[in-house]
Amino acid sequence: MKHRGRHRRRRRGRALRAALAGTALGLTAAATLISASQATDADDPGALKPLTASAQTAPLRLTEQDVPGDALDRLAGEMGRPVGVGAVLDDPDGSLRDARDCSDDERRALPVEPAATRAYCWPGGDTEGWRAGAVTTSGDADDDGRWGEHRVILSGWSRTTGSAAEQGLARVAFVDADDSGRPRYTWVLLAVPVDDGRDYRGLGSAVSGMVWYQDKLLVTTGRGEGGALYVYDVDRVQRATVEGTSVGRVPGGWSAAGARYVLPAVASYRTSGAGAPQPGGISLDRSTAPDSLVAHEATPAGEDGPTRLWRYSFSTEPGRAGRLEADPVAVYETELTHVRSVLSYRSGWYLGRMTGTPDERGTLWRQDMDGALPTRCGADETHRCWSGEATSLSYWQETGDVWSQSGRMLFALPLASVDRSLGR
Repeated sequence: MKHRGRHRRRRRGRALRAALAGTALGLTAAATLISASQATDADDPGALKPLTASAQTAPLRLTEQDVPGDALDRLAGEMGRPVGVGAVLDDPDGSLRDARDCSDDERRALPVEPAATRAYCWPGGDTEGWRAGAVTTSGDADDDGRWGEHRVILSGWSRTTGSAAEQGLARVAFVDADDSGRPRYTWVLLAVPVDDGRDYRGLGSAVSGMVWYQDKLLVTTGRGEGGALYVYDVDRVQRATVEGTSVGRVPGGWSAAGARYVLPAVASYRTSGAGAPQPGGISLDRSTAPDSLVAHEATPAGEDGPTRLWRYSFSTEPGRAGRLEADPVAVYETELTHVRSVLSYRSGWYLGRMTGTPDERGTLWRQDMDGALPTRCGADETHRCWSGEATSLSYWQETGDVWSQSGRMLFALPLASVDRSLGR
């Protein structure tokens, strides 16, 4: 369970920042600015357009469906007592490498401007056949930035190869970020209880968005799961007992597709209107009262129409920690297309946009009711200096850092550096 209290912040090494900015990222910048300068940037999307008509907001009303408590209790009774985040962190599968020890190809996934101040790469053997997705942190979970005594990063991944049963599986790495020089991680498979809790199946969708708020983890899914927003309880992690590629009950125990832990869903949300937009990326906004979850619309790669953005408030009712209110409190439309990540803080919306293939540079915009500004690559006129593969933005308010990941790189940079990089 969560042990609250304030803790002293750890100082990040200036030497590490200098190494990232000067060496590890220098190769990326030099190689990218040449190709980026040849690209044509997106037109100015202008200001956000509020959508207030009932016909525009009503389809975004959420329908909530709980997994019956009896089913969760039955699953726990069969698998054994659930464990918490601390037990997962104490049983790591491996460690991340500092950016200085990553290959040039891996570091090319990092943004050019603003530059990362902390960056790590995942071991290739442990992530082969998996694609990186969303990121959230204990900075989302609690305003002191910790869960219990730990600083934690949750990194979502989706299976892209393997058998038909394996493809589309989703897992989350629980990263112990207490030691910034050597973060350790443990894999946890995301699952959905079936057969009244007598078994579970894997979550069959890419993890495009995650928000960890209090003891709940909210995860967006694609069309394979009907565009649902699944809810997980981080205090309900179960131990798998059988190694193997299968998922669920197997002869001799329980399997989690190679992971040693599994997290069963406790609820789900779906937008209720016919043809309603489905959430793609999501993030937490602690600058609102109450705290809120923001989302961008998931759109097909070839669609060129406007993109909708919206927010839901988190419930303040007793017994509903980490749950959402049903109706959106604000809905907007942006002229930006191919939006892949969203972050809202105070009056600004930060939107990551793909401008070509994942191998090409993307753009990062700050948009509000007055207009829009892109980050620029120093004195160069191009806007294409963000990572093309990054599909998540998560603001750790206690430290002022934004976390994301791209390719095999997990990285952070100050939100203040994003604001400084905006073209004016």
